Amino acid sequence: MTTGIEEARIPLDPFVTDLDGESARLRAAGPLAAVELPGGVPVWAVTHHAEAKALLTDPRLVKDINVWGAWQRGEIPTDWPLIGLANPGRSMLTVDGAEHRRLRTLVAQALTVRRVEHMRGRITELTDRLLDELPADGGVFDLKAAFAYPLPMYVVADLMGIEEARLPRLKVLFEKFFSTQTPPEEVVATLTELAGIMADTVAAKRAAPGDDLTSALILASENGDHLTDEEIVSTLQLMVAAGHETTISLIVNAVVNLSTHPEQRALVLSGRAEWSAVIEETLRWSTPTSHVLIRFATEDVPVGDRVIPAGDALIVSYGALGRDERAHGPTAGAFDITRDSPSRHISFGHGPHVCPGAALSRLEAGVALPALYARFPRLDLAVPASELRNKPVVTQNDLFELPVRTA
Repeated sequence: MTTGIEEARIPLDPFVTDLDGESARLRAAGPLAAVELPGGVPVWAVTHHAEAKALLTDPRLVKDINVWGAWQRGEIPTDWPLIGLANPGRSMLTVDGAEHRRLRTLVAQALTVRRVEHMRGRITELTDRLLDELPADGGVFDLKAAFAYPLPMYVVADLMGIEEARLPRLKVLFEKFFSTQTPPEEVVATLTELAGIMADTVAAKRAAPGDDLTSALILASENGDHLTDEEIVSTLQLMVAAGHETTISLIVNAVVNLSTHPEQRALVLSGRAEWSAVIEETLRWSTPTSHVLIRFATEDVPVGDRVIPAGDALIVSYGALGRDERAHGPTAGAFDITRDSPSRHISFGHGPHVCPGAALSRLEAGVALPALYARFPRLDLAVPASELRNKPVVTQNDLFELPVRTA
């Protein structure tokens, strides 16, 4: 068995110039591939569906960064551009076992099915408002900037009780937070300012609670136990980050997929296929989250003919495993909204750490996409798909812009 990470590694492109090609190379090297994150950080990547499901529920892989040998040895600098994703503070994302169950239980009291469904009317209102502002004369405009970005940000601000005046600054900070190109001298300052905005929001809601998720997190209680301010701040930052980035990419990627597969677009516009199928196939075929950081092995963990040694780190390469033929059949490489079992993907995770905001993201896309195409049924790309460029974000399948025309 291969047990060392010293073998030749596949470097993840910090500029994400060919995500599909990179994902194919990772899948071919899998199910466990030795890779290198930007900054020269060696990790393992799980790239096949079945192995990912097994590892995502394996208690020998934990979220505590202190288990990471490279972190213990001081090999990971505190200004590493991805440190905010590897060590994002104490929340249900970064603890396991009983502590994870405790935090997840308290968060679940706040983020209820009823609260998410209650957002439908507001999402519809925001969608209609943004659509009213789009040009309808066939001119070219950036759909991401005008629609796919502001909708999730307005929604998450409403849900969390964050002042809309904060959104422009949050946009700048989260772009730095996710980017591999953030200068080292700005990394710590970015994380500090983000935490400060979330802390200010928590303090404001303690002073004047409202009908929002932050207030609900403050009030959540289980047998007299409450979330600490540190836990609320980290949870708030986690949910704002995941709550807008995933949905932006889901909407953008769905539009790209339908534009480059006009026969599929015809099916859904004619009612012969459901919008839910578009959403689920987009989540599988061009998943919004290409790589999720990061888990650490408390002991040697065998995977096929390889082993993740104790103290090594693992990432989950959703971009690779979403097209695994063993899970999705011989047509896994095709975008097909009519395929059987469209929900077999695990693009929102699997096991105890499954994304708590999955229902909200699906709801937003389920409102936004039908409304967008009902208003502009001839919506199409204004440039060849080959000219679309990914942002330098190794964790997200995220375009700089989406030039379109409506007629």
